[in-house]
Amino acid sequence: MSILETIKAGKEAKPPRIMIYGIEGIGKSLFSASAPKAVFLPTEDGLSEIDCHKFPLAKNLDSVFSALEALAKEDHDYQTVVIDSCDWLERLIFDEVCREHGARNIERVDGGYARGYTHALTHWRKIINSLEELRDNKGMACILIAHSKIEKFEDPESSAYDRYSPRLHKHANALISEWVDAVLFATRKFRTQKEDAGFNRERTIAAPLGAAGGERILRTVGGPACVAKNRFNLPAELPLSWDAFMAAMSNNGVEK
Repeated sequence: MSILETIKAGKEAKPPRIMIYGIEGIGKSLFSASAPKAVFLPTEDGLSEIDCHKFPLAKNLDSVFSALEALAKEDHDYQTVVIDSCDWLERLIFDEVCREHGARNIERVDGGYARGYTHALTHWRKIINSLEELRDNKGMACILIAHSKIEKFEDPESSAYDRYSPRLHKHANALISEWVDAVLFATRKFRTQKEDAGFNRERTIAAPLGAAGGERILRTVGGPACVAKNRFNLPAELPLSWDAFMAAMSNNGVEK
């Protein structure tokens, strides 16, 4: 067979790979639990109030790989795997790297100079390879949950500014963000308004839109405020719900 005969044309309908991040309590886990037949791989203890299927809390990296291996090799009807959360998984990875190199902390691994974070990427790649196997062989969607942090971004086209990003080391963040099909930022929608500050002065405050502290939304396109992306041609803003996300994907010709 000629290698030219292996060329494929057109779109491929594959389960989505998603990273969703945001502040604590915004609804990231609830969003993920609404995915089809989801099973959680928890690395932090925060699912007690959510009705979902979940593995026991992973306290080391071996537990994470054991759960992924079971999903890959054993019969089941789960359609979505959820890692909750990536930043706590990163701690397990750092612990393993420190154990492998006999170091007290990740900064001291292999003599320092940030080599520990580079070694951690080896384990991240193993995680991604395991998830890719589930996607290819089991047809499972992959959702990675992370908390958010505020980082200073040195924009080469303007002055530096602060923006939200996943709470991960920059090397891991870059690797995961490149792999996934969508990086979604979960936040609340606010409007600004002016109020009297006294002495003939005004001040601008942020006021929430909607009930319960503000309408919860997903930002799907990156900008000065946050890191985000998607390969599905989604609207820049969506309600924070799995149904709204899937409806937007369907509207753009993406298979569920």
